[in-house]
Amino acid sequence: MIALLTDSTCDLPPEHARQLGIHVVPLTVHLRERRLYDWQDIDPDAVYDHMKTGGMATTAPVEVEAFTRRYRDLLRTHDEVVSIHLSGKLSDTVNRARHAAQTLGVAHRVHVIDSGLASTPLAEAVLAAQRTVVAGGHAQDVNRVIEDMRSSMSAEFSVATMEYLRRGGRIGRAQELVANMLGVRPILQFSDGELKAVRRIKADVAPQDMLDKLRERFGREPISVTIAHAGRDTGRITALRTAVGSSGLNVRKGRVQLIGPVIGAHVGPGTYGFMACPVA
Repeated sequence: MIALLTDSTCDLPPEHARQLGIHVVPLTVHLRERRLYDWQDIDPDAVYDHMKTGGMATTAPVEVEAFTRRYRDLLRTHDEVVSIHLSGKLSDTVNRARHAAQTLGVAHRVHVIDSGLASTPLAEAVLAAQRTVVAGGHAQDVNRVIEDMRSSMSAEFSVATMEYLRRGGRIGRAQELVANMLGVRPILQFSDGELKAVRRIKADVAPQDMLDKLRERFGREPISVTIAHAGRDTGRITALRTAVGSSGLNVRKGRVQLIGPVIGAHVGPGTYGFMACPVA
C-alpha cells in the first residue's frame, strides 16, 4: 500500500483531500505575531482581509520534525509513502522532507518529489498521483505521471494590484508606479520551478489574453480547466467563469479553487489564474 502525502500549498480544501485519502502537512503563516497552520488554523480570506488593511503576512516551511512524525505514522500502515511538494525554488519544504526521510533511515520507503509547482498546478499533479495510486500504480508510476502532468499542463496567473508584489520585495516602488500608470499587470508562469513574469498585459484584457494562450496551446482538444482565485469574490469568480465559457475552449471538466493562505500571503488578494490540461 502507498500513502500519498503533500503539503498545504496545493490549496486543496482539507475536507476534499481527506475524502480522497490524500494526507496534507501544513506550512505556517505568521500573522500579528501568531503562528498559524495553513488551511487549518486560518482561512484564506482572513489573510486577505488582513493584507487589505495594510497588514503583513509571512510564511515558513514545514518543520523537519513534522515530516518525521508524519512519515513514521504513515509507514506503520503503509508499505511506502510518496511525498509530493511545492517547488524547492519557492520553499525549503521539499528539502526538509528529504532530510526527515534520511534521518529516519527510510529513504528507500519514502519517495520525495519536488513538483516544481505550487497551488492549483500542484493540486492537479497531486490529484493525478492519487488516481494512479488508486489504480494500483507504484511509486515510479506516480513520478512519471507527475512529470507528464507538468509537461502537458498550462497555467498562468496575474495579480489584481502590484502593491503586494512590492510589499514582498519582488518589485520596487518605481516598478509599481510605472505599472499602475500604464495599467499593466504581469502574466506569471511556472518555469524551472519558479514563478516568473513571461509578459505584461493591460489589466483589463489580461484574462482574455491568458485564455487566448490556452486556445493557442490546446485548440479544440478536450481539456480540464481550473480557475484559481485569491479570495471569495463571487462577482469576480463568476466573471472568470463566464470568460472561460465564451473562450472557445473545449472544456470537458472544470472547477474553481481558492488560492490559500501561504501562497496568498505572497501574491495578495485578487490574484487569479487559469490552469488547463488534456483529458481523455
